[in-house]
This record gives sequence, structure tokens and C-alpha cells, in this order.
Amino acid sequence: MRMRKKKNRDARFEKCSALTVAEPASHKGKWHNLFGNENKIYLEIGCGKGDFIVESAKRNPDVNFIAVEKCMDVIIIAMEKVMKEEIGNIVFMNVDAKDLCDIFEENEIDKIYLNFSDPWKKSKQAKRRLTYRTFLAIYKNILKADGQLEFKTDNKPLFDFSLGEFAHFGTFLSQLTFDLHNSKFNENNIQTEYERNFSAQGFKINRVVVNFRE
Repeated sequence: MRMRKKKNRDARFEKCSALTVAEPASHKGKWHNLFGNENKIYLEIGCGKGDFIVESAKRNPDVNFIAVEKCMDVIIIAMEKVMKEEIGNIVFMNVDAKDLCDIFEENEIDKIYLNFSDPWKKSKQAKRRLTYRTFLAIYKNILKADGQLEFKTDNKPLFDFSLGEFAHFGTFLSQLTFDLHNSKFNENNIQTEYERNFSAQGFKINRVVVNFRE
């Protein structure tokens, strides 16, 4: 669903500009310098309106968070939440996931989150899904050896497709559940805005943790 352009978008974005990384590729291999510490770096691809990453950063002040979002109108809402709560361990990038290897060095990221990614329902759109094998190759490249990918979705066909891609790629899976909210893995779960909406409509939430190396 295409979002209507937000009123005063450019002005609102400018007010939050301190939270954005204008030239992310210039920080490749040096992201710890940007944050000014050696803390772990977690990346959310498709942060939406920011509920997940804002709460994650509040619970984990000793972790550096990078939020990636292609939609400018959505990323503004997320940044405004961060500014309102004065959270200091999040930065934002308005980039495409396919370009992440140009932005991060090998083994630079500790964890990646994919939350309720676009399912791209048509078969001919499979290569655009963020769990397609070409994207998995990117994640493996930028993740540390013990790094993880955490994937959540309400879309069962997408989840099944993703499990197939993970198997094809030779990954190692843990914490696999087809009903997160009624599982033992829900205790520390942070819900996204989509997750609350879908769950309220009766949709079950699928989740898995992916390791690319044993």
C-alpha cells in the first residue's frame, strides 16, 4: 500500500536531520567511530514507523541501532519518535537493502532484524523478497561469524518461502515458531505496529532466528 505524502515532509525531515546518515557508504568499516563507542551494532531493515527499534534501543542502551527504511514518509515518523524520547543510540538511513554491502564492511554487524517485510506476493516478484537468497548473501557478508538474523512475519506463504531459502542457503535455524505470541519465545518479544494490528485481527505471528555459520 502506497502511503500518501506527509504534510510538510521536507521541513519535518530537516528537523530530524541529525539522526540521519547522509552518506552511509563513507562510514563503511568505521561505524563504531560514528557512534563513538565499541558497542554491538544491530540493524533493522524496514523499520516502518519505528515502534520496534525505539523500544529495542530503550531496552538496550549499550547497543547501537541502525534503522533502514526506503519510504521517506514512514522514516520521518520513526525519527520524530526518537527525537521526542531523546534516544541517543539510533541512527537512520534512507537506503535500499540491496546496497548494504557498499555501506558495511564484512563482519561489521552483530544482528539484523527483518520485521513484517513486504511479501511481494506474485511469483515473479520472489527476487524482491528480503529473504531471497541474493539478500541472504548480503546479510551473511556483513554479519559477524556469530551474528544472527531475526525474522518475523504474519504472512505464512512468505514464511514458508523464507524457510525454503534459508535451507537452500545452508543456514542454521533456532527459535522457530508459527505462533509467536503463544510460544515460550514471546516473553521478551517487542511488537511492531504491524504486529499489533495483525495479531488483533487473529493472524498468527511466525518467527525464526537464523545463523549463517555453525
